Amino acid sequence: MVTTSGPPAAAHPVDAVIVGAGLSGLYQLHRLRRLGLSAVVLEAGDDIGGTWYWNRYPGARCDIESMSYSYSFSPELDQEWEWSERYASQPEILRYIHHVADRFGLREDVVLRTRVTRAVYDEFGHLWQLSTDTGRTVTARFVILATGCMSVPKDPGIPGAGSFTGAIHHTARWPREDVSFAGKRVAVIGTGCSGVQAVPVIADEAASLTVFQRTPAYVLPAHNRPLGSAESARFKARYPEFRRAQRLSRGGTVFEPPTRSALEADEAERTAAYEAAWDAGFLNGLLRTYTDVLTDEKANETVAEFVRSKIRSIVTDPATAELLSPRTYPFATKRPCLGTGYYSTYNRPHVTLVDLRTTPIESITPRGIRTSDGEHVLDVIVFATGFDALTGSQLAIDIVGKDGVTLRDRWAEGPRSHLGLVSAGFPNLFTVLGPLSPSVLTNIAVSLEQQVEWITDCIAHLRRNGVTEIDATPDAEADWGVHVAEVAARTLYPAVDSWYTGANVPGKPRAFLAYAGGLDRYREECDAVARNGYTGFVLSSRV
Repeated sequence: MVTTSGPPAAAHPVDAVIVGAGLSGLYQLHRLRRLGLSAVVLEAGDDIGGTWYWNRYPGARCDIESMSYSYSFSPELDQEWEWSERYASQPEILRYIHHVADRFGLREDVVLRTRVTRAVYDEFGHLWQLSTDTGRTVTARFVILATGCMSVPKDPGIPGAGSFTGAIHHTARWPREDVSFAGKRVAVIGTGCSGVQAVPVIADEAASLTVFQRTPAYVLPAHNRPLGSAESARFKARYPEFRRAQRLSRGGTVFEPPTRSALEADEAERTAAYEAAWDAGFLNGLLRTYTDVLTDEKANETVAEFVRSKIRSIVTDPATAELLSPRTYPFATKRPCLGTGYYSTYNRPHVTLVDLRTTPIESITPRGIRTSDGEHVLDVIVFATGFDALTGSQLAIDIVGKDGVTLRDRWAEGPRSHLGLVSAGFPNLFTVLGPLSPSVLTNIAVSLEQQVEWITDCIAHLRRNGVTEIDATPDAEADWGVHVAEVAARTLYPAVDSWYTGANVPGKPRAFLAYAGGLDRYREECDAVARNGYTGFVLSSRV
């Protein structure tokens, strides 16, 4: 049974506190238990699941194939769990997470409805003291932030929201009870991945749907379908080989890497390759066609125009098709979306697209949304406006390290850490899937296992050697930041305003927030650091 107020051990020092009970936090708990450590997970939500607890909006589903987006640490788990669809929906993924928690007895060390508000480091004792919104305090040697890279919703920042007399929902904080759109006039603000998934489902029920779009997305077809028992059995038979390949891959997905430039192929050859990728239904399918899609603007434009041609072939109204066609940024420099029936939804007579670039929103009124072109009368407003990605969940906690320096001050000009794992001056504080690691550019399920295992092995090394503190050196931290920036600069990513660079949040410092060198290279870097005695870190013991 999940603890709601905390196990008795939480009132006394524990070896480790894990913040967040999503996929990362639960796996970290499992691994620390195997070391024989006492650990507690503090979770703000009413239940476990992390991203897959909070994101319950209509149409929510994973954009990595189910049999790939899952834990790999247990061959028995691989064989016993049956996925029903190629791309699992939110309820099914949440059931999977619950199954894992029950199978490995993880719930007893999870404290729900408990948000960590402050963490202060005791330099003399080499201990962290954490405060929560329930009044509970916990002291621990190690703290692992498994708070998620997409877990703090971005404030839409639209004046007048409090005056609206209808219902307002945010895709990242969807109610647990059913929300009915039947017979209602609905607006969706935002056309990122959440909006792309929600729009077709809401359109099926609503009397009218108005979609407010600032920047169109590149939306690729999922070609989702049920997974038959025979197909599942064939995949399970090769799971061991597949899992090994995942761990060694660039992005946590297994595919044959391209060998040619898009500009070396003629138009007919390129079109055939893009058609095959489109029909295959993979999020990164088009990126896998040629070597330079993300590094050369001309090569990228061949893919971008292919997607725009697909939009024109699906959307019957040419003006709407043009509004839905991205032209202001290269393909995949903002996260592409995997959708089902998204573009064809705009062919339905009760669905309207509003272009916020030409008619921006001025305010929310008691009756609806006012743009520069007039008022839209509504019953329901859905915000699909995204997240304060990668840094938001860490900076939401008042973290105080050595010499009283806060993480917010330390990161005032952008995140700093060695390997994306430990920030200098904040010893024994690890982050899973944080900034400056591969995280959002990979299959998260594979990335989180790599980082959790590295953190666990690090803690085991410290305990074997009587070490009570590990801290990153400022030089190593600075070198890693330079390396991350240099790798990103070889791509088209950094020049684009996106949540990858923090540009979606007003006042957030601009920097490319993820490591673009690939999970395989990142794993090698992390393994080399550990193999060489944790180079770039200072290890010390309490006197």
